[in-house]
Amino acid sequence: MEKFVKINFLGAAGVVTGSKFLIETSEKNILIDCGMFQGLKALRELNWEDLPIDVSSIDVVLLTHGHLDHVGYLPRLLKQGFKGKIKGTAPTLAIAEIILKDSAKIHEEEANKANKEKYTKHSPALPFYTIKDAENTIKQFEVELEDKWVQLSEHIAFRFQYNGHIIGATFIELDINEKRFVFSGDIGRKNDYLLSDPKKPEWADVLFIESTYGNKLHPVENIEDVLTEIILETIHKKGNLIIPSFAVERLQTLMFILWKLYQKNRIPNIPIFVDSPMGNNVLDVFKRFPKWHKLSSEDYTAMCNHVNIIQSYKETWETIDDKRSKIIIAGSGMVTGGRVLTYLQQLIDEPSTTVLLVGYQAEGTRGRQLQEGAHEIRFFGKYYPVKATIKNIESLSAHADQKDLLDWVSDIKNVPEHVYLIHGEPASLDAFRVKLKAVYNWNATIPKLTDVSKVLV
Repeated sequence: MEKFVKINFLGAAGVVTGSKFLIETSEKNILIDCGMFQGLKALRELNWEDLPIDVSSIDVVLLTHGHLDHVGYLPRLLKQGFKGKIKGTAPTLAIAEIILKDSAKIHEEEANKANKEKYTKHSPALPFYTIKDAENTIKQFEVELEDKWVQLSEHIAFRFQYNGHIIGATFIELDINEKRFVFSGDIGRKNDYLLSDPKKPEWADVLFIESTYGNKLHPVENIEDVLTEIILETIHKKGNLIIPSFAVERLQTLMFILWKLYQKNRIPNIPIFVDSPMGNNVLDVFKRFPKWHKLSSEDYTAMCNHVNIIQSYKETWETIDDKRSKIIIAGSGMVTGGRVLTYLQQLIDEPSTTVLLVGYQAEGTRGRQLQEGAHEIRFFGKYYPVKATIKNIESLSAHADQKDLLDWVSDIKNVPEHVYLIHGEPASLDAFRVKLKAVYNWNATIPKLTDVSKVLV
């Protein structure tokens, strides 16, 4: 009798975020990633809907890495009846724990603020999930080693393979009845400041590959030169440089580069404030898992000692009131929430302020609005005029660009039966589809949300 694997595209299909792929087999049902949608309101509203599947039938969740758009939906999955294990590498689960707790705290705080200040049409506004929900989720975490095959059932095994991008990140090889399904997760870049180069898959019968930058090449720019120039200009203007930053990886990379620039005497000893409680916790993950990155313990300590790590909201306000020129690195990277909003509320209408965007800005986020030249942005229920200079460094992205993506699949010895392009906006997905056909003569499919595919195994 013919056996099929059923693939449910529950997220990151036709869009960048919300990564969720359910693989249904006769032996096990496996969910690859379980992320939240971010960006456009129509997408964010999908987070509140139950998944269109029987969640209680999922046996296990495998996580490629710890970012919110890959793990942020997990507490909702439990509420809908999931009872299995959530597996990832040790640093991935450490990052996921930090992100879920932080996210839950923000959800609770925002619901309380909205109810208190009455800028919500919901009565009452409820958190997406609570700290208790996050803690219950973390109890189901189970660490697996990188590069080791794990048997899930008689004919199903998987392994995690190092993938750069962020600490702990992997791609997943899933063997079902001797057919190999490869899930790229988010692919990192070569010659990263902190991480080793990604490994590459050597065989893929069914390939799921991210296409965030499927239509772009990262600019070839000297990041140290660009940053130096922006910092010296900020000092000249007697202003502040605000860098909205993702707490995982980008923050640590920025700290490292700024420390190196000071060491090389390229920038003066300008005060650097890091205001991201989550980012501080991620620094501890770097300390706990030295084999997963390139920083020596001496460099790690020196880098941490070079910056001022803000511990409390009171210190946030003291930093804003500090009249010196300074660099402020604060979450979140797409300006969707977090501490950076407090700084922007006070400083975005000052011409002496520079806001530096340092990563992918999804459609519908405030970061994208700033990148595209918005004259005002809205948060905390009000509009704030943008008088600050907005700058953008794309080459600090932790995502592979089109050239890197093509290189990542270059060791695959066979022609995959199915190639699914995921994690991209429509223009990016289509450009990468055309490029894969031109370079490798592979036919790729661009699934849409809630699509279902069947693969013979």
